[in-house]
Amino acid sequence: MAPRRAAALRGGEQSLREHLIAAARALVARRGTAGLTVRDIAGEAGVADGVLYNHFADKEELLAYALHAHVRAVEAELDGAAPRPGEGTVAANLRAYLARALALHAAILPAFAGLTAQPKLLARLGDLATPLAGGQDLRTELAGYVHAERRLGRVAASASPEAVATLVVGVCHDLVLGRLLDPSGPPPEPPAELVDALVATLLHGVLPGD
Repeated sequence: MAPRRAAALRGGEQSLREHLIAAARALVARRGTAGLTVRDIAGEAGVADGVLYNHFADKEELLAYALHAHVRAVEAELDGAAPRPGEGTVAANLRAYLARALALHAAILPAFAGLTAQPKLLARLGDLATPLAGGQDLRTELAGYVHAERRLGRVAASASPEAVATLVVGVCHDLVLGRLLDPSGPPPEPPAELVDALVATLLHGVLPGD
C-alpha cells in the first residue's frame, strides 16, 4: 500500500475494508463488474492483491458491497425525498416517483450490466439487504405509498398498490434497459408528455368513462 494512503487509513479516516469497497465502487461506476479482476481492484486501492482476502471471502463478496455502495451514493445525489402520503396531489406524487425511479435506474443500471453471466456475484447480492434508504426496494416503497393513499381515501379502494408499483418499475426498465447496449450514450429522458400519459393511465385506466 502507498505510504500516504496507509497513513491515512491508520489515522482512522477510513478502515481498510471501507477503503477496498470505495475503490471497487469507483471501478464499478466507471466500468461495471464484467471483467473486473482482483488485480484491478487491488491496483485501484493501492494494495497487494492478497489484501482483499483478509476482509472478504472472495472478489464477488467485495463487488456485491461495492454495488450496494454505488446504489447508495447515486440515491443520495438524487434531488428531494420521495413524496409523502397525503401531501400534494396523487398525480404529482406519481410523476415524482416515476421521475425519481427513472433517474435512479438510468444511473445504476450500467454498473449492473453483465450480472446474468456472473451467478456467483448474483448469489452474493442476494445475501445482502436492499441498499436503498429505508431498506425497501422501489417497488415496495411505491406500493407502500399507494397503500397509504388508499387508506386516506385519495386512491380508489379497488386499486392494487402492487400493480401500480409493478407498472411504474416496468416502465423504468423499458425506458432504461436499452442504455445497457450503449452505456456511453446519454441517459434516457422520456418526454414530459409520455410521463403525463403514463400517470393519467394509472389514475384513470383504459376503459371509457361512464
